[in-house]
Amino acid sequence: MAASQSSAKGSGRASQPAAASDPAERIAQLRREIERHNYLYYVEARPEISDREFDRLMAELIELERQHPELVTPDSPSQRVGGAPISGFRKVRHAVPMLSIDNTYSAAELRKFDADVRKALGPAAVVEYMAELKIDGVSLSLLYVQGKLEVAATRGDGEIGDDVTHNVKTIAAIPLRLRTEHPPARIEVRGEVYMTRAELARINAEQVRQGLEPFKNARNLTAGTLKLLDPQLAAQRKMLFFAYAAGLVEGVTLRSQQELFTVFRQWGLPVNPHARLCRTIEEVIAYCQEWATKRRELPYDIDGVVIKVNDFAQREVLGATSRAPRWARAYKFEAEQAVSRIGAVEFSVGKFGELTPVALFDPPVELAGTTVSRASMHNAAWVEEKDVRIGDTVVIEKAGEIIPQVVEVLREQRTGAERPIVWPQKCPRCGGPVEREDSGTSYNYVCANTALCPAQLAKRIVAFARRTHMDIDGLGERVAEQLVDAGLVRSVTDLYRLRKEQVVKLERFADKSAENLIQAIAASKERGLARLLAALSIYSVGDSLAEELAAAFPSLEAIAAASEDELARVKGFGPKRASFVRQYFDSPEGRKILADLQTFGVRTTADARPAASRQASPLAGKTVVITGTLQAMDRASAEQAVRAAGGHPSSSVSRKTDFVVVGANPGSKRDKALELGIPLLSEEEFLRLLQAGSGAGAAPAAKASSRHENEIAPEEPAVKPDGPLPPPARSSSSPLSAEQTGSKEAPAKSPARRSSATKKPRSLRSSPPPSEPGLFS
Repeated sequence: MAASQSSAKGSGRASQPAAASDPAERIAQLRREIERHNYLYYVEARPEISDREFDRLMAELIELERQHPELVTPDSPSQRVGGAPISGFRKVRHAVPMLSIDNTYSAAELRKFDADVRKALGPAAVVEYMAELKIDGVSLSLLYVQGKLEVAATRGDGEIGDDVTHNVKTIAAIPLRLRTEHPPARIEVRGEVYMTRAELARINAEQVRQGLEPFKNARNLTAGTLKLLDPQLAAQRKMLFFAYAAGLVEGVTLRSQQELFTVFRQWGLPVNPHARLCRTIEEVIAYCQEWATKRRELPYDIDGVVIKVNDFAQREVLGATSRAPRWARAYKFEAEQAVSRIGAVEFSVGKFGELTPVALFDPPVELAGTTVSRASMHNAAWVEEKDVRIGDTVVIEKAGEIIPQVVEVLREQRTGAERPIVWPQKCPRCGGPVEREDSGTSYNYVCANTALCPAQLAKRIVAFARRTHMDIDGLGERVAEQLVDAGLVRSVTDLYRLRKEQVVKLERFADKSAENLIQAIAASKERGLARLLAALSIYSVGDSLAEELAAAFPSLEAIAAASEDELARVKGFGPKRASFVRQYFDSPEGRKILADLQTFGVRTTADARPAASRQASPLAGKTVVITGTLQAMDRASAEQAVRAAGGHPSSSVSRKTDFVVVGANPGSKRDKALELGIPLLSEEEFLRLLQAGSGAGAAPAAKASSRHENEIAPEEPAVKPDGPLPPPARSSSSPLSAEQTGSKEAPAKSPARRSSATKKPRSLRSSPPPSEPGLFS
């Protein structure tokens, strides 16, 4: 006879199947046991059975449901994986907007926040704060109806996100049904999906093995995984989850963040065991300082601390602005720095032949969770200005915790043995002549062998394939170098000549990956004129000017036939840039590329947004600088969105700048904007401006239907052409409806994800952490 659930708990072993038990009864028992063991593993961090025993339970359930398909239910643990790929993502509206949280960067700013809170609440108020680690992941909203997971949606622009339920169901840490006999009628659970650094390393090793570009960080990997169309692929990556807030709440009343976390745990939702209830702002500051030094002890990335007023009634009094709650702040850590010595310098070659000095560190240093052995040093003028020498001791920092760079030379540590950096007279890649090139305000050294240098060609191929250009997935630097070295590509348009049987012979390519690359190249033919122009690597014509050219001419052929005077009249050009465009299309390489594009059927006509729509955008004609890391999109996509709105993205702040968009880990551009009095935009404000001029406009008010008016629901259409955003829907059933946050908040030291049901069950988890002390220590 099968062992009962209680006996399994007592013995620490899974129940064994009965020889002739009722299938429905056995299936129900297996589901209870699997859900219970997932709870013990992910919430309590005290597993009672081994991975092998867990996989055996899952395999038995899958087999029984295969034999009795009439007994399969959507919330069965077996249904986490196995759905068919989807064709796209439907849009869903958050019942309560996922607002941003204002950032702070110093203890003084935190004390000012505390003073404002106490002033608003009055001198008699007893104020406590919940401090939570701010995990560097992807914000997620989970709608549970009568305890059952109905919809999982990304944050999106805070109002409308993408339905990613098919992939979220593969996350074993997220319960498909809440562990309670009395679930709330409906609740939006807010939290963060993330991956560990170990999982990032595992997947990047596989990316490299397949000749694909590795992911920059775990956040990008998580975001990309959530947006996969095939849940079978998502299930192969170990995503984890921690709940930190609630949006819409019906059918339950809670009084504080502390109580919310307790209830979440009871329901089977993992929460952050490192969260701490603080009774003074000085305790909050001490917590922030503690984790600023301890953050690398965690198996995942965090980039700050989120501080919230604990009492929900006090939150109601404090309220929110149009973009952020007044009862919460995010404290952002400073960028990590390390010190090492420049042991040597080598030179990389760019797509226009520019030589970039690369410092090689001796010894390599650990920085932001990775080993850094090299960093770019910009150009010759920068090296001269900083007086950088081989043998110097330097300070290294990761910009946005991604790109390592030398930020300071410690001249006081010089011994006299340091040597000047000597620039090569021949290209280190092709042996061609190197020339000095002055631009008036700066200078650099370049390889003059533009047509034949393989390094320049490989870089131009990478630029051509970039996601914001022709968007050829899988064509990164390593693949481009192989194509050039094998003689398969001598110009970017030779990509359209490639055949599968040629690609499959390259290193780390198999039949499927070769087919995928050929299909991605074929799909790139429909990107439109602006993206094609930007992809061609015409000197001094970047994405912004490519948009202007595409708006001024109907086709690439018309641009190629235009005179310098006609080109010079295009906004942002002038005689000098016009001459560069003319030189490109007059060159043998330019003429060949134009002919090839026509031969291979690449679309060379405009696909620009209507001029009237561009002019109506709040960003039209505005100069916008972006600093830090955005959650909804990467830097290149954000700049492309500014251009599409008729604005002008810039890389530097000046008095001509109209807005500075501030993301996570902002750099010195934020400080300069404050100094010059230039308006700062949060990411949410930036997204609203983009939406206001997108031609799609704001989201409509919910239509009457059998659905609850605040339910996460599909938008058909997602947004309407004009008009202001409606006021956020609120539920009066609980003060939790004021819990509006889109911040990235923290998981704790956590086990990797337990194996999900796949066609061939396998264990994916690692050893769980030791039990943590009390949640609110």
